[in-house]
Amino acid sequence: MRISIAALKPWPCMAKPRKPGAPPLTQGQTVWLAASACGVLVPLAPYLPLWLDALCAVAILWRGWLLWRRVPLPPRWLVNLMAVVGAIGVAIHFRTLLGKDPGVALLTLFLALKLFETRSARDAFAVVLLGFFLILSQFFYTQSMVTAVAMVATTLLVTTTLAVLQRSSTPPLQAVRLAGSMLLQALPFMLLLFLFFPRVSGPLWGLPADAYSGLSGLSDTMSPGSISRLSLSDAIAFRARFTEPPPDQVQLYWRGPVLTRYDGRSWRLGLSGLASEAAAQMAQPVDYEITLEPHNQPWLFALDHPSRLPPNAVLTKNFQVVAKRPVRSRLRYAMQSVLDAHVGRNESADALGEALQLPADFNPRARALAASLRAVSRNDAEVVARMLARFRKETFVYTLSPPLLGRDSVDEFLFDTRRGFCEHYASAFVFVMRAAGIPARVVTGYQGGEVNPVDGYLLVRQLDAHAWTEIWLPQRGWQRVDPTAEIAPNRVEQNLAAAIPQSDALPLMTRPELNWLRQLRYRWEAASNAWNQWVLGYDEQRQYALLRLLGIPSPDWRALGALTATAGGVLMLALTAWTLHQRRRADPLHALWQRFERKLAKRGLGRAMWEGPADYAARLVRALPRREAEIASICTIYQAARYGKLIESAVTRRQQLSELKRRIAAFTS
Repeated sequence: MRISIAALKPWPCMAKPRKPGAPPLTQGQTVWLAASACGVLVPLAPYLPLWLDALCAVAILWRGWLLWRRVPLPPRWLVNLMAVVGAIGVAIHFRTLLGKDPGVALLTLFLALKLFETRSARDAFAVVLLGFFLILSQFFYTQSMVTAVAMVATTLLVTTTLAVLQRSSTPPLQAVRLAGSMLLQALPFMLLLFLFFPRVSGPLWGLPADAYSGLSGLSDTMSPGSISRLSLSDAIAFRARFTEPPPDQVQLYWRGPVLTRYDGRSWRLGLSGLASEAAAQMAQPVDYEITLEPHNQPWLFALDHPSRLPPNAVLTKNFQVVAKRPVRSRLRYAMQSVLDAHVGRNESADALGEALQLPADFNPRARALAASLRAVSRNDAEVVARMLARFRKETFVYTLSPPLLGRDSVDEFLFDTRRGFCEHYASAFVFVMRAAGIPARVVTGYQGGEVNPVDGYLLVRQLDAHAWTEIWLPQRGWQRVDPTAEIAPNRVEQNLAAAIPQSDALPLMTRPELNWLRQLRYRWEAASNAWNQWVLGYDEQRQYALLRLLGIPSPDWRALGALTATAGGVLMLALTAWTLHQRRRADPLHALWQRFERKLAKRGLGRAMWEGPADYAARLVRALPRREAEIASICTIYQAARYGKLIESAVTRRQQLSELKRRIAAFTS
């Protein structure tokens, strides 16, 4: 069949665009939008009030029912009324509309209700943008690895919805691929901002008072039951890594708050002030690094006794390491300690006097016991030994569930119940020592820990919280005495689970019969630790170290901004070039047409940049009149494939490409 060149007319490849309007959302777009709202709101549900979770769930289900039954959306005044009522409920629940929690609650409410007034793509884009912001708000509550993976999945879902909103006819799988491709292209920029954007100290949300609610750990007071409650949690308090093999379990006393004031019920922090002496290095010091979880208190934990401090930390007179501000984000610091140090030999009279104070009219039987011990002892050391022997020989029980104690708690514990946890033994021992005229104080912290065999870090959990005592002896200074070790030596030699009765409640995975489950947890905690160390732990110090490697010795905001802008520009150019190259490679029609052009270019008939297929074909026919039919057929097929109907079956597309490829291969210039 002979095809005339006259049949080659310019194709309307770009029609004049219509005046932009607001076309209604299709059913498929609305389904994607509702799915995105669910994906955003479900991870936030544990951090919101139950009534708000229920309200958002009802709203999304109602919107789905309206879509299924094709019922018109409710009037705007009703949606506005629901928003006002919901906002009042948030204000009543949180007693404010300012802060992290009420702010996130309001945004989730607005996202759920926005679905009822989303009638066009413009409204839908507002829902998508709000969804992106709420994805970020998830990190206000937790920044764990699981959260990051879940938020990447949610971001993919919301980005897919964005692609579907742009073109409703896009098949779901193709929309997911497009969204994934967009996120992969954004990955280099994300890494660039992560590495070079100036780091900000503290958590993501640091202004309102509720930013640090929920942080747990040792407090500055101790009363009966305070530490035993911590022992019901297997949450990690901190991790430690030693440069050499770690010390024996019985030497792992992690010093925390030192309590010297007693009011008859609770022990509290005493006099503050900086230490006048450091730990004497009587033995080889131990070097280690601690990664401390946030606990909203200023104290840092270290082995007895610290001999070198991290930056921005001081040593108190009680040899407690204290940071200059509360630990409100994960903190990594290097420490050095001397395990067998002698400290406090030249203790001040004020400190010794405070270590002897007792409230009047409390625990008369304990005072009488102290007097009897002093009467039969030759010196202070013998008083200590006799009291420890009493703990060791009589029927005392170490338990997580001791009975409640009354006003004279020390008397009731020593002479009646004889059941207690470490705080009971430490409190009673210090009371008796002070009543006998021996300066004494309570030290709280953690004892022991377990080595994770996967990454080698020593894990110290909340259940390792412990209380012990220190006494002051002339010429010897402060000496550690742990009464718990006399009652339950397995507590300091092994762990808590080995020391308490089987009937006491403990976290599930501390039981010895669940070793296989603990092995799984070790692997998970090692992965989480790597995430914490290299992602969440990428702080100012690590950023400055990286910049120094790049030749920026003293980075500031302007230097970091210039570096980020320059690297971002280079990345953008590289990504643009790669995208254009991939587009050419991915377009088989364009590749076939270039092959046709190359054949004609050998005879000096290459296509000019301004020539379209019709003009180029006309010029070729004038130069090669005998090849008019071949040229016309090739150009006609190309125009039909390139500028024909946008919606074609895959079979038609393959047939066009196959026919064009055959004709170009048969064409000889």
